[in-house]
Amino acid sequence: MPSAQTELHYKDPFQLLVAVILSAQCTDKRVNMTTPALFQAYPDPQSMAQATPDDLFAYIHSISYPHNKSKHLAAMARTLVEQFGGNVPSDIDQLQQLPGVGRKTANVIASVVFNKPALAVDTHVFRVANRIGLTNNSKSPLQTERELVKHIPEDKLAIAHHWLILHGRYVCQARKPHCPQCGLTTLCKYFKSNESKCQQKQESLPQENKRTKSKDSKD
Repeated sequence: MPSAQTELHYKDPFQLLVAVILSAQCTDKRVNMTTPALFQAYPDPQSMAQATPDDLFAYIHSISYPHNKSKHLAAMARTLVEQFGGNVPSDIDQLQQLPGVGRKTANVIASVVFNKPALAVDTHVFRVANRIGLTNNSKSPLQTERELVKHIPEDKLAIAHHWLILHGRYVCQARKPHCPQCGLTTLCKYFKSNESKCQQKQESLPQENKRTKSKDSKD
């Protein structure tokens, strides 16, 4: 399991903001493959503010929804320069005034860059929180955020986002959660309601490992 921090590559608040905007419905791996050339060409808000959406599209065309995101990036950079002096604001409400920035992105920037007690809810956090039982049938990311904030200590909110997102990315995956490898089964609502199935997977694990090792030795 990776350490509990963002897997997006960045050097300053502006670069993280750009990376998070690009990461919507896209993998961090793909974003990290895309941003080096983009940041070399447009390393700061001032340079990106001079770019057109078409200019930016040439760098991010492999990202999901590149047309919309190129428009958002160009407008976001201009807004940063014109309204915030080229500085990424730390206030969540001000962050949400930037084109392409919703509550999730604002919370990521506030918590990661400014170490504020904010908890960003993406698809992983939304799914894992409900599956484990940290929330009770939340209907929206905002409802999930409000429920989690009630029960997680304020000084743990920022890192809790990373705990949940990484758990969802590597262990509690959407289609096939890896219950045998999970350390939260004694607390997990999903595991308790599917314990017999999960137990069967646990019992079959050594045999699967044996077959894998045998295959590896042949290779």
